[in-house]
Amino acid sequence: MTNQLLVVDPSTRLDIIKGLASEVRISILRLLGTEGPRNVNQIADELGLPQSTVSSNLQVLEDVGLVITKSQKAKKGSQKICESVFSEILVAFESRRPTAANEIEVAMPLGLYTQCEVTGPCGLCGRDGVIGLLDVPDTFLDPERMKAGLLWFTRGFVEYQFPNNAKLTNTHPTALEFSMELSSEVPGTSADWPSDIFLEVNGVDVATWTSPGDFGDKRGVFTPDWWKLTGSQYGKLKTWRINGSGSYVDGVKVSDVTLDTLTINEHRSIRIRIGVREDAEHPGGINIFGRGFGNYDQDIIMRLRV
Repeated sequence: MTNQLLVVDPSTRLDIIKGLASEVRISILRLLGTEGPRNVNQIADELGLPQSTVSSNLQVLEDVGLVITKSQKAKKGSQKICESVFSEILVAFESRRPTAANEIEVAMPLGLYTQCEVTGPCGLCGRDGVIGLLDVPDTFLDPERMKAGLLWFTRGFVEYQFPNNAKLTNTHPTALEFSMELSSEVPGTSADWPSDIFLEVNGVDVATWTSPGDFGDKRGVFTPDWWKLTGSQYGKLKTWRINGSGSYVDGVKVSDVTLDTLTINEHRSIRIRIGVREDAEHPGGINIFGRGFGNYDQDIIMRLRV
């Protein structure tokens, strides 16, 4: 069995939820997951159940894609070998909210930064492996960075340039929002490793959020199997929002920087810098998680409310 995670949204995969709603089927999945592939007779013997009960419940699990069966030669004829498809099953409602009619949303892939100044330890990863060389800042200039789903560094910043679609549509924004998954960065992981992560917009220091740590107690929901368990697994989804009254992180006011301060309508683009300053009180590094890593499988999101 491969180490695969299935994320189930019960609002769209009620069939899988029903498939799991049985002590017998849970026992079968647990047996196959811990002991490996088994034939029907072996499952029946090890669970102390009638073969007919095992067969009917295996059919339910197979119908919803949780178990696969293969025919294998036996001493007499062939036998049916059953195997669990997933090592973990996570039930979670889809977290992405729909874009409102008065919102303009742009998703920026993690590797499409336009400027960077970083110090090691640092690195980049894509879904299929490490990009370039670890702990070599010049790797951040590698063209393969476009495939990055995770990046980390100790001090410095990465800068992204978003199109100012409000200016293109000749509308005046009332709020600007950025959403991304972040954590601190420490060799290995540590839940107690604070880091002051700043956000600048168009050269204006908006606010700093202190990440509590670098999380590695369990694999990130979307973090690929090849990525070592001793490495950063996931972060916290943070949302910066700037409007007419100030700047907020997850709804809590953190500074008096307003949308007028950023003079959005005077710029063709909206530039953001995210990073850790040399003089930070808690200079604990930064991980930014994009698609294919972490718990949210999202790019860096910018929303303009108009």
